[in-house]
Amino acid sequence: MNSEKISFTAIIIQHEGMNAGYIEFPFSVEEVFGTRGMVKVKALFDGKAEYRGIMSNMGTGCHLLILTQEVRRKLGKTFGDSVYVELEHDLEKREVIIPEDIQKVLNEFPEALDFFEKHSYTHRKEYINWITSAKKEETRAKRMVSFIEKLLEKKKPDQK
Repeated sequence: MNSEKISFTAIIIQHEGMNAGYIEFPFSVEEVFGTRGMVKVKALFDGKAEYRGIMSNMGTGCHLLILTQEVRRKLGKTFGDSVYVELEHDLEKREVIIPEDIQKVLNEFPEALDFFEKHSYTHRKEYINWITSAKKEETRAKRMVSFIEKLLEKKKPDQK
């Protein structure tokens, strides 16, 4: 397995008319990472926007790496623009730090806690960031209630 940085330039591609972008990994994932499956990566775009996520083959014949709206905004780039990518295999353990008040509420609802722990790193991180990004204490409290309700209904962060 390669832990060296891989650099390349790629075009930001729009996904099916949605406000979602990705780039294509121009090398063989099997040759570079020793797998044909999903690969956890750390990427640096144009030397200034960091991303930690996965590359996966979505049936396009090559592996894709998502460029979130936040990353594209930091870069000042959009679909059709080129971006310089420095990428490496992410072998670090992925942990989401759960604030004490959120952990306390989760502990009160074992079923919700169990479902939360089954979520991917990304979904757990999205949930926690959504709660902790509240500017007012009452907004944070409302989000924690909604968070527990969603978990009890077996929903992911992006599901209504």
